[in-house]
Amino acid sequence: MKKQFLSFAAAALLFPLFSAEANTEHDAFLDAEKTARYGSYQEFKEAVEQLEHPLKPYVEKAYWQRHPDIEHQSEIERYLTIYENTPLEWPVRKAWLLNLQKQNRKAAFINNYRETSNSELTCTFLQYQLDLGAPEKAIMNQVTDLWAVGKSQPEECDPLFNTWRKKGYMSQALIWQRITLSAQGGSQSLLPYLKTLLPKNEQYLADFYRKVRSDPSAAAGMYRYKNKTAKEGEIAHYGIQRLIWRDKTLALKAWEKLDKMFDYSDEQKADVYYTFALALASSGHPEARFWLSKVPKDRQDRKLMQWQLGNMLKTRDWPGIIAFFTGKENLSLGQQYWLAYSLEQRGDSERAKVIWQTVAKERDYYGFLAAARLGLPVELNNQPLLVSDKLVADVAQAPGFKRAKAFYELERFTSARREWNYLTGTSSDEEKLAASKLAAELDWYDSTIYTLAQIKAWDYVELRFPFAFQDLFERYSKRNHIDVTWSIAISRRESSFAPDARSHANARGLMQLLPSTAKYVNKGTVSSKRLNQPKTNIRLGTEYLEYLKKKNHGNEILATASYNAGYHRIKKWLPDEAIPAELWIELIPYRETREYVKNVYAYRQVYHTRLGREGNILAPILDMKMGG
Repeated sequence: MKKQFLSFAAAALLFPLFSAEANTEHDAFLDAEKTARYGSYQEFKEAVEQLEHPLKPYVEKAYWQRHPDIEHQSEIERYLTIYENTPLEWPVRKAWLLNLQKQNRKAAFINNYRETSNSELTCTFLQYQLDLGAPEKAIMNQVTDLWAVGKSQPEECDPLFNTWRKKGYMSQALIWQRITLSAQGGSQSLLPYLKTLLPKNEQYLADFYRKVRSDPSAAAGMYRYKNKTAKEGEIAHYGIQRLIWRDKTLALKAWEKLDKMFDYSDEQKADVYYTFALALASSGHPEARFWLSKVPKDRQDRKLMQWQLGNMLKTRDWPGIIAFFTGKENLSLGQQYWLAYSLEQRGDSERAKVIWQTVAKERDYYGFLAAARLGLPVELNNQPLLVSDKLVADVAQAPGFKRAKAFYELERFTSARREWNYLTGTSSDEEKLAASKLAAELDWYDSTIYTLAQIKAWDYVELRFPFAFQDLFERYSKRNHIDVTWSIAISRRESSFAPDARSHANARGLMQLLPSTAKYVNKGTVSSKRLNQPKTNIRLGTEYLEYLKKKNHGNEILATASYNAGYHRIKKWLPDEAIPAELWIELIPYRETREYVKNVYAYRQVYHTRLGREGNILAPILDMKMGG
């Protein structure tokens, strides 16, 4: 039976989000918070004393962050003790420590310091300990850890580093360690300084490392290895693994010589073999299989094997796939599926059927494809969430949950997630399940989904695939002539139904629309605020799906890929000669888009079945061709 209910955010469009009582409570908090930010100490204290609200500690935080005054030391330290290891602690502690540093209150600073990634505060902490007579060796060992990193440290650390160096703790091994860290992914701008710390006869190595970092082909210049030392070998080892991604022919030739020139360990050679195999397989290079055979079995992970599978699928090397994957343990569902496919192509239908029957039991893209091949019903493997009412009630009363809930109701989603992450990060798996149930009751979909994923609770299908904003998805999908399972699956994959989701590329909202895309579809600029509104986002997202479907002549697979990678890029990926659609999906050049299409179609099937619809939505893929 089709489920119909009004979602939390959609309902907010029709009637007030909270009751009058809840609004009054939140108004009281907002007023007190404003007083804490801009009022006097006396006004702040009065506001706190009168307030009864889960976010009362945040009113105190707002004041102490701005006024970490020495005269209130006992109050501040009491606050820090009460809220230690919560999201409330660090903003206040940092402000307090910086003020103690400014006031040169060494003993108080040491007493209030807690381990942090803030190097400035850590250096101050170590310096103050030295000043007050702490054992030198214990302190200097910690200074070593601060110095030996691949980036510059704040100037506040310089006096401590100078003392450390004068005391003889700097060694050539540490200098080389820092050069390596800086060159291999750290800040290469640090290398000219580190070069001056090397003996004169080794200073060329820092220049060489920097050269290889910017131009890996320098590693192929055999004339550069003047002394054939272990350090030169390290640079070559680093450079050749970068070069294979840029110039495969040059890298392969250079390695033949470097392997003989330097006495590399088995582990170092395995690093090169793995990188070469991955780089060559991902580009379909004919020597990929040779290098894969050189990778030790314990390094042949699924990523490497998947690229090799793709390489063999491109050439329809069915015997090769059978020979390579038969008998291997821990094959992914995709590898099992294509092994069966290869067996079928070679006429061994019985063995193929046995493998497909196993795969078809899984709630997965390949499981649904295998079920379609065998004419079997799809398996959702859903489990009801069974958790004690008492535990749910206990979690509901936890201060962290109350704070997260209040922030969520105030639509301060970042703060809500910070509190939620603290709550679930300090909870048992059973408590996480209880928290997930509570989040689901609030229609806080993304927190439910992420928390269940955190504990690998994959089979609570109804919670992991909710009918979020269902009325809006149905309304606008119908208006734009697309299937609602498609639009809701896109949103589930894009944002896990977080209305305020924002990507690194600045895509926004439930369906992760770029402002430029929204402007094109809307025929006018759409503000970021409006893009975060479910109604606007779903309206424009479904219009865009309809547009892509028309551009791709009704092909929803191509439209799905276009939604992720762009229509013009997808056109370039279509082969001149028609190939099976399932093979085309498997050979999509971009891993992100390849997995995106599979996930969206798997999610579509889940929603298709959850809506009470019959059949396998992936079945048409088996008879479809791409290109040609």
